[in-house]
Amino acid sequence: MNILSILVGLSTIPFLIIGTIPLLGWSLWIVLLFLLLGAGLGALSDRTSGRNFNLILMVFAGFRLFLGGGIF
Repeated sequence: MNILSILVGLSTIPFLIIGTIPLLGWSLWIVLLFLLLGAGLGALSDRTSGRNFNLILMVFAGFRLFLGGGIF
């Protein structure tokens, strides 16, 4: 489950980068859903690296949404 969690996190990175472009911040809401799924999968594992990786990406996406007012 930990490897699957890391793969989910890695697959969201390109969309996270695209979401940093102005006026495309709305896509980060979708990215946050997938990161939440990845963190949930990581929580089911004995190891914590996948969960922590997804949580770090969630903080970055959340901060970007905060800067853009939740939409931009």
